[in-house]
Amino acid sequence: MITVRVPGDKSISHRAALLAPLAVSESVIRGLSNGDDVQTSLSVMNSLGANIVSENEADGGITIRVDGGLNLQSPDSDLVLDCGNSGTTARLLAGLLVGLGVGGVLDGDDSLRGRPMRRITYPLQAMGGRLDCLIEPERLPFRVSPRASGMLRTLRYRVRTASAQVKSAVLLAGVAGRVGVSLSEPARSRDHTERMLAAMGVPVDFDPMRTGAGEVRFDPGAWDGRLEGLEFTVPGDASSAAFLLGAALICRRCLRVENVGANPGRTAFLEVLEEMGATIAREAHPAGGGEPVETWVLTPPDQLEPFEIGGDRIPSLIDEIPLLAVLASRTSGRSDIRDAAELRVKETDRIQALATNLSALGVVVSEREDGLSIEGSSKPLAGRVLSHSDHRIAMAFGVLSLDKEVKIAVDDPDCCSVSFPGFLDAIEVFGEDL
Repeated sequence: MITVRVPGDKSISHRAALLAPLAVSESVIRGLSNGDDVQTSLSVMNSLGANIVSENEADGGITIRVDGGLNLQSPDSDLVLDCGNSGTTARLLAGLLVGLGVGGVLDGDDSLRGRPMRRITYPLQAMGGRLDCLIEPERLPFRVSPRASGMLRTLRYRVRTASAQVKSAVLLAGVAGRVGVSLSEPARSRDHTERMLAAMGVPVDFDPMRTGAGEVRFDPGAWDGRLEGLEFTVPGDASSAAFLLGAALICRRCLRVENVGANPGRTAFLEVLEEMGATIAREAHPAGGGEPVETWVLTPPDQLEPFEIGGDRIPSLIDEIPLLAVLASRTSGRSDIRDAAELRVKETDRIQALATNLSALGVVVSEREDGLSIEGSSKPLAGRVLSHSDHRIAMAFGVLSLDKEVKIAVDDPDCCSVSFPGFLDAIEVFGEDL
């Protein structure tokens, strides 16, 4: 039995970095992800005047101590806030700045500049936010201009595609601007923002156990405007854990993953692994920061079975689809992934990247606009993988390379550090003695 812990949850770490400086008291948050994206959120908030002190932990995580009471004054609207490769930083920060009525230019690397931003600029402008794209319509960089006077408008908004980033951007604008918002979404998306705001004393109305469509509401009427400081340990990242579970399946090893976040909006991939034949025992622990925490113990099957996914499950496992796709290539039949067109606007077009790379290795794969069909086999595979500097693509094919019948090289393994520094070292243990 291999026993591991994974880096702190990236989504929770982002939100802690963005919200803790706005609390009225000090926050101490342990176990943050030390990935590049979270470092970007910490850096951006410090550039806006937050006092965030970071300490490296022995196991590779980060502890942050954050003075509360940050009262952002409107900086020069030409102040560039570099969001790097992090879509979460850019989209959530836009909502926060609009709500606070402060300005700045949000920008990022070439990959982030290519990702769609209309999904947040449209509702934020509908609330009264002043956002102007500077080069291309609905793309970074864009300027958030300070609000001269007056309050934002209340908003009731129906999100077309379930997206935690869109929901969070609007919700943060409402909370920071103390104006009511109500959002409905067609399927469940991750609810880390709602849980953290609730833990800080904000009256957010949502159902943490719901499945399918639902609504999130914020009504500031009886709220005093105070966000209380946070003190908790960030649970392990479920998406990072997924790739280690995948490595265990490829190598037929039993695996125990301790203290991992078990948010219901993040764990649909476990159901798929069980459909593929894995046995997964789940042991609950006391919650931290409003988030459920579990230990997972995986026992692999002798043979991986094919699967079909689509519909309402997709938003809850969107980040794990690259892993599921490479696992599908080693099953006993045909797997289908549908309703996942959102993958085309991630760090790269992940549907195309998966199809092209799997095909180049010798896998029979069909690409559709919204997904893939993959014929699994046990035949030898070989070739070179182009990651397009996308950490999920690099990690997925890193897992596939552990198969003793697979001989591949990933062109940019260092990009794994975006979410999981040391990932390739972490998976080496699965291939030992095989």
